[in-house]
Amino acid sequence: MASRRQHVGWWSSARRREMRRRLYELLEGSASEDRLGRWLNGGLVLLVLANVLAAVLETVPSLMLHDAALLRGFETFSLVAFALEYALRLWMAPEDPRYRGLRLRAARWRYARTLPALVDLAAWLPFAVSALWGVDLRSLAILRLLRFVKLARYSPGMQSLFEVFRAERQSLIACLLLLVAAVLVAASAMYVAEGSVQPDRLGSIPQAMWWAMATVTTVGYGDVYPVTVIGRMIAGATMLTGIVMIALPVGIIATAFVEVIKRRDFVITWGMLARVPLFAELDAASIGEIHKVLSAHTAQPGEILVRRGEEARSMYFIASGEIELDLGEETAVLGTGQFFGEMALVRSTRRAATARARRRSMLLVLDADDLAEVVRRHPDIGQRIRSMAKDEEGPRQVVRRSDIAADELPEKDAKD
Repeated sequence: MASRRQHVGWWSSARRREMRRRLYELLEGSASEDRLGRWLNGGLVLLVLANVLAAVLETVPSLMLHDAALLRGFETFSLVAFALEYALRLWMAPEDPRYRGLRLRAARWRYARTLPALVDLAAWLPFAVSALWGVDLRSLAILRLLRFVKLARYSPGMQSLFEVFRAERQSLIACLLLLVAAVLVAASAMYVAEGSVQPDRLGSIPQAMWWAMATVTTVGYGDVYPVTVIGRMIAGATMLTGIVMIALPVGIIATAFVEVIKRRDFVITWGMLARVPLFAELDAASIGEIHKVLSAHTAQPGEILVRRGEEARSMYFIASGEIELDLGEETAVLGTGQFFGEMALVRSTRRAATARARRRSMLLVLDADDLAEVVRRHPDIGQRIRSMAKDEEGPRQVVRRSDIAADELPEKDAKD
C-alpha cells in the first residue's frame, strides 16, 4: 500500500503539469538557452532531413535502396520517433498559451486540428497503417516528402512567411481570381482568333486555356503559339497582362513579409527596452522613438566590447549570445534579453566592468548622443528618463558614478 501511495505521489497532478511544462519548453524551443532543448530540436531536424534524403534516393533504381534492410530499419525508427513526437506534442498541448484555461481534452482537440499537428500526423500515420495491416500505400509514398514541411516548425523565417499568407489571404485570393479571369479572357480570345486555324490545339476554350496559362505565367513552353496577326496581337497583350498578374502577388507578399519581420523585431526590442528601469515609465510611442536610434553590432567570441575605467557613452542590449562582465573581484554572465551600461546614457561615467563576448553575440547599441537627439525632439521623454535616473542614485547602484546598476546583473551577482 505504501508503495502504491509513493507511485501515485510521483505521478501526481502537479508532477504531470511540471513535466508537461518542461517538455513544452524543450520541444517548442521557448528555452533558447537550454542545451538539451537545442540538442533535441536539432536531432528532430536532422531526422526530417535524413528521411527526405532517403525518400529521394530510394527512387533511383541503380542504388537498389527500396528493399534494403538498413533503409527499412531506418523507416521503422522514423515512424516510432515521429509517432512519439506527435503523442508528446498532443499531451503537452494544454501548456500552450493559446489553449490555457481550457480543459485538457479540449486543449488537445484544439491543437490536433491545427496545421502543424496535421502535418505531424501525416508524417507517420499512413505508413503505420501500411505496416500494421498490410495496406499497400506505395502510391502515397510522396507523403514521406511531406515530412520536409515539419521543418517550418523550427524556422522563424518560414513561420513568418506562413503568417504573411494568413494575413494577406484575401488580397492573394483576389489576385488568383484576377489571374483566372485573365486566363479565361485570353483563352476565349485566342479560340475566336485561331480556333479554325489550329483546331487540334486551339479548337476549344479548354484547349486554349493551356496556352493562356503558359503565356500569362510567362512560362511560354512554345508547344502552342499563334500563327495569325490577330492571334499574335492577342498573345502580346496576354504577355503584358501576365507580367502585371505575376508582379502583383509577389509585391504583396514581399511587402507583407518585410512588415512582419519589422513587427517581430520591434516586439522583441520593445520588450528589452521596457525591462530597463531607466525607461520603465515610458509609453510604447516613446520606446518606439528610442528603438529607431538603436544600432546593431555582432561580437565575435573573445571580443572585448568595453574596458573597465573607460569613459562610458553607450549601453548594450543582448539580442542573442552571452556577455561576460569582469567587475574586478567577481564576474557576471549576461544572456539573451539582458543589458548593461544604462547609467552611461544620463551622465558622464566610467565603465564599471570589462565586457567580453563569451560566444558570437548579436548586440543592440544605444548611444548617449543618439538618445540626446531623441530627447531634444521629445522633451517629455527626457523628463521621464531624468526622473527615473534620480531613483538610480540610491542603493541600487553597484558602483557609484559608474555605468552599471544592480538591475542589470543577475540577482546573485548584484551588490549594494
